[in-house]
Amino acid sequence: MQALWMLLASLLFASMGVCIKFASVHFNSFEIVCYRGMVGVVFLIGLTRLRGVSLRTQVPMMHVWRSVVGVISLTAWFYAIAALPLATAMTLNYMSSVWIATFLLGGALLTQGRNAPIKQQGPLFLAVLAGFGGVAMMLRPTLAPDQVLGALVGLLSGLFAAFAYLQVTALSRLGEPESRTVFYFSIGAVLAGGLGMVFTGVSAWHWPSALWLLPIGLLAVLGQLCMTRAYASGATLVVANLQYSGIVFAGLYSLTVFGDRLPLIGWLGMGLIIVSGITATVLRTRAVPNAPAEEH
Repeated sequence: MQALWMLLASLLFASMGVCIKFASVHFNSFEIVCYRGMVGVVFLIGLTRLRGVSLRTQVPMMHVWRSVVGVISLTAWFYAIAALPLATAMTLNYMSSVWIATFLLGGALLTQGRNAPIKQQGPLFLAVLAGFGGVAMMLRPTLAPDQVLGALVGLLSGLFAAFAYLQVTALSRLGEPESRTVFYFSIGAVLAGGLGMVFTGVSAWHWPSALWLLPIGLLAVLGQLCMTRAYASGATLVVANLQYSGIVFAGLYSLTVFGDRLPLIGWLGMGLIIVSGITATVLRTRAVPNAPAEEH
């Protein structure tokens, strides 16, 4: 069952990307972040009351930092989805596992120095190299000149997603429930999105195009709940690797809904990123067992 929950979560996140792609024609990234946060706040208030989970926290500043890095990642990802083919943007965001592996490798080298056994760090090093090699294969042959900025922002979304994941892991170790963490993240999204709208302006609502904003928020929350259920059911390693099915779903959406066409080397690069991400996830699970889910 945990595998089915994870596949459903991946499908929901990929479907959210489709809705963002359509909504980005009418709304900028800050607006989408803000409205997604609003839907999440309303939904989670009802959910936490239903489950009897208190929204009070003893570590407010940890939630603030998690919200800051999470909102940066989310805004960058939404921008990348608007500027790039959906499968490309999704893959760059899922680079978070490779970034985390990079942090683990750097931390091991800093703490152990030259005495670090090469055999122990070798698999992690190869996973990182493979991940960035996959990025080079996927982006260089497939990007138009006007998509370079979107690609860089997409890489940034994966980097800050890794920061957010590390903070979620720290909050989980302190006993903070997932619904509370996501609630404060949604609050941060509303505030940051609203602040961005002060500078970028507010787009006029045109019906029915504005209706895309509702499923974005609902799909995000439902995807997170399904992912949380999958991790809570056990078999963490299997579940963590199944999250990469989101890239497959996004690739199918790119082909069937948007008519995107990637050359063979681009698909090979995407596959290399998936393999490196799975490898990095395996190594990370050994280092940090029972870690929480990654958000997308």
